[in-house]
Amino acid sequence: MNVNQSAPPVPPYGQPQPVYPGHHQSSYGGQPGSTAPPNPYGVYNGPVPGYQQTPPPGVSRAPPSSGVPPASTAQVPCGQGAYGQFGQGDVQNGPSSTVQMQRLPGSQPFGSAPLAPVVSQPAVLQPYGPPPTSAQVTAQLAGMQISGSVNPAPPPSGLGYGPPTSLASASGSFPNSGLYGSCPQGQAPPLSQAQGHSGAQAPQRSAPQQASSFTPQASGGPRMPSMTGPLLPGQSFGGPPVNQPNHVSSPPPQALHPGTQMAGPPGPPPPMHSSQQQGYQLQQNGSFGPARGPQPNYGSPYPGAPAFGSQPGPPQSLPPKRLDPDAIPSPQLNELPPQQKTRHRIDPDAIPSPIQVIEDDRNNRGSEPFVTGVRGQVPPLVTTNFLVKDQGNASPRYIRCTSYNIPCTSDMAKQAQVPLAAVIKPLARLPPEEASPYLVDHGESGPLRCNRCKAYMCPFMQFVEGGRRFQCCFCSCINDVPPQYFQHLDHTGKRVDAYDRPELSLGSYEFLATVDYCKNNKFPSPPAFIFMIDVSYNAIRSGLVRLLCEELKSLLDFLPREGGAEESAIRVGFVTYNKVLHFYNVKSSLAQPQMMVVSDVADMFVPLLDGFLVNVNESRAVIISLLDQIPEMFADTRETETVFAPVIQAGMEALKAAECAGKLFIFHTSLPIAEAPGKLKNRDDRKLINTDKEKTLFQPQTGAYQALAKECVAQGCCVDLFLFPNQYVDVATLSVVPQLTGGSVYKYTCFQVENDQERFMSDLRRDVEKVVGFDAVMRVRTSTGIRAVDFFGAFYMSNTTDVELAGLDGEKTVTVEFKHDDRLNEESGALLQCALLYTSCAGQRRLRIHNLALNCCTQLADLYRNCETDTLINYMAKFAYRGVLNSPVKTVRDTLITQCAQILACYRKNCASPSSAGQLILPECMKLLPVYLNCVLKSDVLQPGAEVTTDDRAYVRQLVTSMDVAETNVFFYPRLLPLTKSPIESTTEPPAIRASEERLSNGDIYLLENGLNLFIWVGAGVQQGVVQSLFSVSSFSQITSGLGILPVLDNPLSKKVRGLIDSLRAQRSRYMKLIVVKQEDKLEMLFKHFLVEDKSLSGGASYVDFLCHMHKEIRQLLS
Repeated sequence: MNVNQSAPPVPPYGQPQPVYPGHHQSSYGGQPGSTAPPNPYGVYNGPVPGYQQTPPPGVSRAPPSSGVPPASTAQVPCGQGAYGQFGQGDVQNGPSSTVQMQRLPGSQPFGSAPLAPVVSQPAVLQPYGPPPTSAQVTAQLAGMQISGSVNPAPPPSGLGYGPPTSLASASGSFPNSGLYGSCPQGQAPPLSQAQGHSGAQAPQRSAPQQASSFTPQASGGPRMPSMTGPLLPGQSFGGPPVNQPNHVSSPPPQALHPGTQMAGPPGPPPPMHSSQQQGYQLQQNGSFGPARGPQPNYGSPYPGAPAFGSQPGPPQSLPPKRLDPDAIPSPQLNELPPQQKTRHRIDPDAIPSPIQVIEDDRNNRGSEPFVTGVRGQVPPLVTTNFLVKDQGNASPRYIRCTSYNIPCTSDMAKQAQVPLAAVIKPLARLPPEEASPYLVDHGESGPLRCNRCKAYMCPFMQFVEGGRRFQCCFCSCINDVPPQYFQHLDHTGKRVDAYDRPELSLGSYEFLATVDYCKNNKFPSPPAFIFMIDVSYNAIRSGLVRLLCEELKSLLDFLPREGGAEESAIRVGFVTYNKVLHFYNVKSSLAQPQMMVVSDVADMFVPLLDGFLVNVNESRAVIISLLDQIPEMFADTRETETVFAPVIQAGMEALKAAECAGKLFIFHTSLPIAEAPGKLKNRDDRKLINTDKEKTLFQPQTGAYQALAKECVAQGCCVDLFLFPNQYVDVATLSVVPQLTGGSVYKYTCFQVENDQERFMSDLRRDVEKVVGFDAVMRVRTSTGIRAVDFFGAFYMSNTTDVELAGLDGEKTVTVEFKHDDRLNEESGALLQCALLYTSCAGQRRLRIHNLALNCCTQLADLYRNCETDTLINYMAKFAYRGVLNSPVKTVRDTLITQCAQILACYRKNCASPSSAGQLILPECMKLLPVYLNCVLKSDVLQPGAEVTTDDRAYVRQLVTSMDVAETNVFFYPRLLPLTKSPIESTTEPPAIRASEERLSNGDIYLLENGLNLFIWVGAGVQQGVVQSLFSVSSFSQITSGLGILPVLDNPLSKKVRGLIDSLRAQRSRYMKLIVVKQEDKLEMLFKHFLVEDKSLSGGASYVDFLCHMHKEIRQLLS
């Protein structure tokens, strides 16, 4: 499977799709349909069908501060139809585009609040022209603070920062009961996330903005998520609870204000405000410059064919017009009758959008190869599809840094609080267009190294004295060049053969290691795989054992092999177990396999040496006979108890006896309660959540497994664990050995062959086939001034510098944090060298070297200009997930919020141009830090919902620990793709939309993925033809909720959706199980858990509210 699959090219923004020139499609808010029932609600925060486009009479517009001539309001951007194009059946949940609309006098009063003072400010709504520079944006947004004494809103019913609101357990309502048990983890490709689409005009970048600013809502502090508040026009006391979706079709039309649309427990009925109470003042929300056209993929009209030939419904009477903060220019505030005033929140489109940032990066950086020759270049985002040309620095597929320009002094680093870290993926798989690292063989002398610091020869070493000596770039030591390595220098001081030697011209390469780099000074044997199968009652009854034995027959032909080898050098062995262990002799000379039982599990030994580990091709007949017999032998078992630690011990002893490294594949079903070393008890206790003892849930029950892991690492024995629990199995303890040996854990809660077969088989196949390095040691060296101080990932460390990995595959990362130990020099920069010593699948000992040069700065602005938010979030998530082992979860969350506030406050204080305190100013490359950090804070490990089990949390915690940057990116901010928006003929991936409920329209179908889970959400108003084409049933009500597989139908829509699902699964490291969710169904709660911009049921704040909270924290730090 190729992580970095290149995606097909996409037409640039703003151009109509070539298939339908000039043909407008109805807006993202749903198709007009004669078959779909007309939606009773008006458009959410957007245009109501049939309204005029001209601004209300008497509106005067201030000229834009950037000097762009104001565009006439009647003008419609390319590819954007006029509002008259909306049919009456349309629903648009997304925010409106920036065209202004007339306010109807018929809006209903909601109490007579006094007129708030006017905030005069330039209008920022012109949808055309280049974006302004930072200073201009600041000028435009300066007027947006709320002044004076505003009465705070009543406290919300489920605030984002306190303990989670109490909630009835929803666990019974989800298939397979566990979020993660039913939906496996995966890996985002560093490249294609959502393909761009010609759906909207991209803002033209004149110059890169250095800061993004907008003004949050409140003056003293932010307005937190509020479920209460004055009634809005058309809203009555008997309205639906707030967490109902905006497309419920029973009560009469009600204008839901954007602020009330948080998904969360319904609050108390809104209190009536007396006429003396001062209301919130109206304000316009700053967008990122006057030039904002419609954001890509949002609720704006969209070129292309109308979906499925639908017709607009018959005209109906207009629903009551709602107040739209973005459609009201400031001067008009005076002319409003008092009863039409409403409290305003920040417009979600005025705050940084992950989708927009990803889209912009793709357009700006996706077409050119990323050439690594220049020091300190920030690479394209992980979501961008790009090619890498290695010219001296390691590819970002191997190393990504939180910042590519690091402070010269520790004082400056402390001031900024930006963690200096690198996420290293030493064996990352490359796309086919990029060459794998060259293998260099220096013969018996081995690779050339510095005598003092032992760094390996690399492009940054300086040759002196005519090439007879070289100066180490890491420690400055002068070393002699061995005679066989000597070469003359050219007029620039470079060796004449520099471009013929990978180690002198490339950032990544491999050396063949000599015998000195091997254990006991002898070359290693090829590694072995041992399959260890639980044959207790649960495993037999579920059909797992029969399925596994059947699959292994064909799987053994796909063991990893080196380069062009005809067959794999890896040998295999088989063990079954319940309370005792059964070893099998499958020697090729035997007619039938022989079983040997070891019942003394307290003193584990291997009863046979010869015939246990065999070559697959030589012993094929005996192996197949064994796999046929195992399910029959144990078919009538009544043994329910299992052991676990002795199983690992046995596998390790077998590898030790064979004098080779290898991997154990353990298939296990239940808590090991049988009398044996490593016996566990059920200690699951939800009452510990939000107490100081919560950390014990993440810690192993016993120290036995750490001691066992240490022995495994010494032997080069890596453990991959496949769990099939029906109840609590203590993942926190069972995952200790896989975690410390560089292995993986897979979990299939309530395993059923018919539902989970495909997922388990796919995961197992990938796990067996993937290339692994065994018995590995990794060390990271740095140039003088910084040093590696902390490490995160799946590995073991017996000292402070060496990362030991019994096994390492192409999906695992090691995250390294650096600290200053001296002053750095701006001229020479800083260097990192990662060296990995490992045994290949063929038993060859190798060294893989990755080098990276970074810039150093004396100005904070240079640091903030060269940060990488995705890598920063990867580091912060791992830091927090390790923190929960030793600190209360609340402390960990507060630490993250404080650090983020300090990073942004330092920027505001030292790098941003002076502006009012009411403005939130974010560095351009960190403008997504708040939204992504909020996703980490709301994740199940740090803020579990009622349905999340202790095992689920432990499982996710260990998964994230070794995820790469692309995986954490999509895991914390899932991709939401509309399936019925783009023309069926379009072959590109549909453009993603923001992960929020208000972006969903009930006339459409959406796909959501986060690398672990895959959902298809079906709106209640989807046309019958679409339902028939995709699900082969005639109506929405006949779709099976929780369906796990789409029928294979011969029509363009079915083929397109199934093709998209296949391509998404191919991009991820684990198979994502599909769940079909219907609108208004009980499963919808599970789906909404992944709409991360909204308020979460477990008490997590919405994006808007968290941004306000961050702003308050920053202002406190600055004052």
